[in-house]
Amino acid sequence: MSAMETGLWDWRDREWTSASTPIKGYRVEATDGSIGKVDEATNDVGSSYIVVDTGPWIFGKRVMLPAGVISHVDHDEEQIHVNLTKDQIKDSPEFDEAAYRDEAYRGLIGTYYDPYYRETTTSGRGTF
Repeated sequence: MSAMETGLWDWRDREWTSASTPIKGYRVEATDGSIGKVDEATNDVGSSYIVVDTGPWIFGKRVMLPAGVISHVDHDEEQIHVNLTKDQIKDSPEFDEAAYRDEAYRGLIGTYYDPYYRETTTSGRGTF
């Protein structure tokens, strides 16, 4: 089964993001600290993701995170929590501005994040 079929690209709770609850600008928190703010978010079934502007943390790099790695969205605090470490995010494939909406690029991202997603969903370690 591919990463695209596992729920990696689906929001765990459809209420977390919608036209009535935009999350652009929310802080993104890894398990070991803040990584930046949401620059873009999608709500497409089977291909949802957020793009995070990491600011000075990794020199303005942007990263794409599949919606399935998000463990919680706190609208009151305007925070998104992911069940990944900062190093796991920092070591992800380079963000490609020209290709990030393409299925092939999402496949590359999915291949990278799928083991972390599977580890937290099958071990019970995460809040997924």
